[in-house]
Amino acid sequence: MARIKDYPEYFVFQILKALIFILPRKLCISAGKIFGLTLYYLDRRHRRIALSNLNIAFGKELPSNELKKIARSSFQHFGGVLMEIVKFPCLSEKKKGRLIQVEGEEHLRHALRENKGVITFSAHYGSWEISQSFISKQGKLNVIARAMDNTLLEKELLKLRARHGSRVVYKHQATKHILKSLRAKEIVGFLIDQNVQKHQAVFIDFFGKKAATTPVLAVFFLKTGAPLVPFFCFPTSSSIHQIQFLKPLEIEQEGDYDQQVLKITQLCTKIIEAQIRKNPAHWFWLHDRWRTRPDDEKED
Repeated sequence: MARIKDYPEYFVFQILKALIFILPRKLCISAGKIFGLTLYYLDRRHRRIALSNLNIAFGKELPSNELKKIARSSFQHFGGVLMEIVKFPCLSEKKKGRLIQVEGEEHLRHALRENKGVITFSAHYGSWEISQSFISKQGKLNVIARAMDNTLLEKELLKLRARHGSRVVYKHQATKHILKSLRAKEIVGFLIDQNVQKHQAVFIDFFGKKAATTPVLAVFFLKTGAPLVPFFCFPTSSSIHQIQFLKPLEIEQEGDYDQQVLKITQLCTKIIEAQIRKNPAHWFWLHDRWRTRPDDEKED
């Protein structure tokens, strides 16, 4: 049920959506970047989180002025991505096709031919939502997500994701649906780069610091044997979206169950870290990634 405070955000979104529908795509993206830059200067809380995260990840490698530059660029980037998520479904299929380039498509197709379903994973990096419009054409796509606090905006996001070609499965009801989807040889997509609560987490290394991370990829891989396929989607300098699929992971199942879960989760996270290092401004630094701490961690 919608709360009273949900309505102002919803009305602002409806106005923006109407403008986005009318305006040319490149103008929408430019406006989004201006919005993101404005947010960087006005939203002190999220600016502080972004700079704190960047200091954890790159503080020993880069000076503070460079970290601030990455943070500003990240805010701008995600302002543009937000506009693109809304604008992209309005485009013709022909136009969408021209705006997407794919590398490593054969890795996804090879994984699908194993007939075990496919588990794809990525991060809140680049223009990840846009990838759904391509992946959903390769097989039935289910994306695992957490519902937004604003129920009115969540309904809008559901509509957008449906227009991108995916079916949303909420985390609290996901287990049975995921197993059913994989048995039906469908694709299940996860983003595994955000903080989770301690009782849901395993702690692995992420940029040199322990990070609470969901073990779901490892759990479903060990249960089903479905191939694990990493992918990333990001905009190029010419505003084309580049989707890169990596080879399905080769994982030797050795050690006890908990050790395997930890090993697989660490492997997947290191792949994400390596991609972030290629272009740090494309990652969502606004999220408090290292918030949940392990019990055995000593306080500074």
